[in-house]
Amino acid sequence: MDYRLAAVVELLNLEQLEVNLFRGMSLDVGSPQVFGGQVLGQALKAAYGTVEPDRIAHSLHAYFLLRGDFNAPIVYSVDRARDGRSFTSRRVIAIQHGEQIFNMAASFQVPQPGVEHQLTMPVVPGPESLPVAARVEEMPSHLSERQRHYFAHEWPFEFRMVPWGAADSGPGGAPGRYVWLRAVDKLPDDDVLHRCLLAYVSDLQLLATATLPHVMPKDSATVVLASIDHAMWFHRPLRVDQWFLHVIESPSASGARGFARASIFSRDGVLAASTAQEGLMRIGTQHPARG
Repeated sequence: MDYRLAAVVELLNLEQLEVNLFRGMSLDVGSPQVFGGQVLGQALKAAYGTVEPDRIAHSLHAYFLLRGDFNAPIVYSVDRARDGRSFTSRRVIAIQHGEQIFNMAASFQVPQPGVEHQLTMPVVPGPESLPVAARVEEMPSHLSERQRHYFAHEWPFEFRMVPWGAADSGPGGAPGRYVWLRAVDKLPDDDVLHRCLLAYVSDLQLLATATLPHVMPKDSATVVLASIDHAMWFHRPLRVDQWFLHVIESPSASGARGFARASIFSRDGVLAASTAQEGLMRIGTQHPARG
């Protein structure tokens, strides 16, 4: 397996400390704090560690409370809120240095048949016809050393951005984007792993989309972007080692907060998941990112 992907898969292999306690390590991706998607994926994996194997995650709702320290392990405490005949509920608290940095509620369900419908996937160019994402040497010179480190980070996913005109979605700068993604290598046939990795990568584009209609200052010291919460619904299975389309829009930004929501489609047009996130968007202020 590609070393970038193997490193993230290894992050999801949590150490079980006690019946409901798990410990995970972190990777420095260049951001000032632990990447939020990592905490989402690890928290979901911790919850899965207390659930019967016939149940699948169908939703999660999380809050980011404090910046995570990537130099220290994270302890995940799972509360077994309910075990029902069809649904299982779990609450997960992530702890570092004696403080809560994150909490999440997740729900699991025994697979059941029922009526079905879904949105239609937008018609966009396929990923093979699109250029790869820009490399760090192509980034603007005003970026700080930390920002350049972030852009230089070798993510375990490939990205292809769809030009707005080709998607018939309005002029550039509109509060939305289309992104093709897939893992950089093949993965095992493990639905739990694919859902945890989808949670991991779902945090990468949402808040950035809320900045698109705005002219952001070039001085990184005057801009604070940080996830506040994250919600996710898993509608149908998805393999993250095959191309899937992230359709993101930002309906609103106000009160120093940006909001974005997204639909995630498989290559063949199946709506696999939906996400939503609100994040801090402070400009020209020295208030700390912890809220």
